[in-house]
Amino acid sequence: MTAEPGRDVVLTLSSPDRPGIVHAVSGVALEQGLTITDSQQFADPSSGEFHLRMELRRDGDGAQGRPATGPAGIADLRAAFAPVGERFGAQWDVHDRAEPHRVLVMVSRMGHCLNDLLFRARNGQIPITVPAIVSNHEDFADLAAWHGIPFHHVPVTRDTKPQAEQRLRELLAEHDVDTIALARYMQVLSPQLCADMSGRIINIHHSLLPSFKGARPYTQAHDRGVKVIGATAHYVTADLDEGPIIEQDFRRVDHRLTPEQLAQAGQEVEAAAFSRAVRWHAEHRVVLRGGRTVVFN
Repeated sequence: MTAEPGRDVVLTLSSPDRPGIVHAVSGVALEQGLTITDSQQFADPSSGEFHLRMELRRDGDGAQGRPATGPAGIADLRAAFAPVGERFGAQWDVHDRAEPHRVLVMVSRMGHCLNDLLFRARNGQIPITVPAIVSNHEDFADLAAWHGIPFHHVPVTRDTKPQAEQRLRELLAEHDVDTIALARYMQVLSPQLCADMSGRIINIHHSLLPSFKGARPYTQAHDRGVKVIGATAHYVTADLDEGPIIEQDFRRVDHRLTPEQLAQAGQEVEAAAFSRAVRWHAEHRVVLRGGRTVVFN
């Protein structure tokens, strides 16, 4: 079987920092007929850890005629790199860039982040596929239908929260979901779900955390005379809005803007930061280590 030429893979690796890691990885790449098209690394002096992200390409057949990509090819590459991972005590993986990341999007009644994410996914700006949209309201059923994406209305009340989360778990399994994107979904997920999906739920918050929590944040910002508004995209943990940060953005503002104008500007910042965070996560650029992240650009 001949592989489709020009398809890429991404290798990610985190390990205790030791000499020879890049040399060993590059040696396996050479043996497998892989070309390194991009390589970024970071030795963290605060933790003593080493992080590596490599983009690799193998045109045509691989070593011994094996395909470069596809299930069999990825399995072969993982087997080839396994001794290096074991030798350096690393957490590592090889990802096929031809396989889009499967992201289930959850939303409530504010659609700016949802609309921006779907637009970018539809136009190939973000390497994801959205197999389903889940909402506790029905406001965006028509938008989902326009994009040809199944829409699931899962109402949530104080009394039905366990049943709603069970339904969500069923949808995650049914659609083989890699990641959940909370596009201004205004319900708190259970600590158990946050633990089960650790590092796989991305949220967007309407400030440079922590600030202006609760209702009408832009009115609060206006009343306090803020000089910048911002947004924070982060991984979800059981500690509400305190998860590891993936991306932040901001815009300078002044006293001339009304609360409504602040909200409009804030929504633009939120959508941009959220889409970048989802893209970087889907491209395997984010290394999650405890309460902080390393993000390769």
